[in-house]
Amino acid sequence: MNELMSFWGQWLRPSAGLPTVQWSLLLAVASTCGYLVYRHTGLPKVVGYSIVGMVAGLLGFSGAVWPLQGIGLFLIELGISIVLFDAGGRIPWRWFRHNPMVLVQSIAESALTYFAVYFTMLWLNVPREAAGPIALVAMAASPAVVTRVVADTRAAGPVTDRAIVLATLSTLYALTFGGAHAEMLSRPGSSFFEAVPPVMVMFGVSIVVGALLSGLIRLALRYMSPSSENTSIMVLALIAASTAVAAHLGGSAPLAALLGGMLIKQLHPRPWALPRQLGTASSVITMLMFVLVSTVAAQADWSAAIAGTVLALIAVRLVAKALGVGIGNVGSGASWRQAVWVGAAMMPMSSIALLIASQFMAASASTGEAISRIALPTILLMEVFGAVIATVALYRAGETHKPWAELPTGTAREEQRES
Repeated sequence: MNELMSFWGQWLRPSAGLPTVQWSLLLAVASTCGYLVYRHTGLPKVVGYSIVGMVAGLLGFSGAVWPLQGIGLFLIELGISIVLFDAGGRIPWRWFRHNPMVLVQSIAESALTYFAVYFTMLWLNVPREAAGPIALVAMAASPAVVTRVVADTRAAGPVTDRAIVLATLSTLYALTFGGAHAEMLSRPGSSFFEAVPPVMVMFGVSIVVGALLSGLIRLALRYMSPSSENTSIMVLALIAASTAVAAHLGGSAPLAALLGGMLIKQLHPRPWALPRQLGTASSVITMLMFVLVSTVAAQADWSAAIAGTVLALIAVRLVAKALGVGIGNVGSGASWRQAVWVGAAMMPMSSIALLIASQFMAASASTGEAISRIALPTILLMEVFGAVIATVALYRAGETHKPWAELPTGTAREEQRES
């Protein structure tokens, strides 16, 4: 045996290591589970991805740890940046000029969510310094989950469009106020005016990087075809570079990508379907993001008290978002029934909420720990069940390609749906 091992040892070479093998196998299982969930239940594939990540996290998978750092943090930021760049490019500012009540809906649902969750946390004896950040985390809906649900159900219509836009705008508010709050939290004892310069640096860097990103892409699109494979690689590479630069210079990478997407929509108004352009590469990154989020979020410590607080937060958040959308619905051109389904479609929470919680954790370990105990279980539940609620909302709104009960089950029809 020793002679055999000695002989075989001549061919052994250093490889990428066991974590690479673990993540490769985990992604393979997640991809398979997502496909089976979609095929046999009609639910979006993100549900399968999240379930696999949740099981891995509960079993003690060591490939992702909380708080996020290093390559895991960068992958989350990159996945979020890709999704937010696409989501920002879907926001038609002309829509707000013709229908300003949509903007009122956005502000109302975000503000109501923040204050409702904040006072609920105080009522449940959560420390004041943690209640505010938890309310900011709860304010952010997940454009990543909503757009994946829309893609898998092939939904289109006013409820779909409004859910994507309101989820994106709530993300913009959460990233802005969350980044500012985290910067102030990292400087305890400083006055308000002493905390203003670092906050302005964070915003300034994000705006400059977002403007550079949109400007470079706009310049490239003057000479390159939007349908070219080289254009897809160029866009993906620029988003990755802007993510790294914004984080390195003290800005917010997701905020920069979101602003970049919103600017490119104004600079290049012609139709441009980003997900189709970025292709398989972006699909792998976003799937990895969903698995990573649920793996990390599943590492939270559960107890009866925490479970009660989390369920109260979820219930209050659902009511607040529905009320906020309803308040701004008057004169917005949508029916009350559509407003209810828009509010339900905004229930998912995922990577953006996790990233905001990670910022608070990096700013203050003690406060971040109190935030994580409540935020992580909430994110885990809302990534899985939020996607289910959003799917039901879009089906009930009648904006999917066909009723749920008539989903195809045969292989040929499945291949047709996948195309």
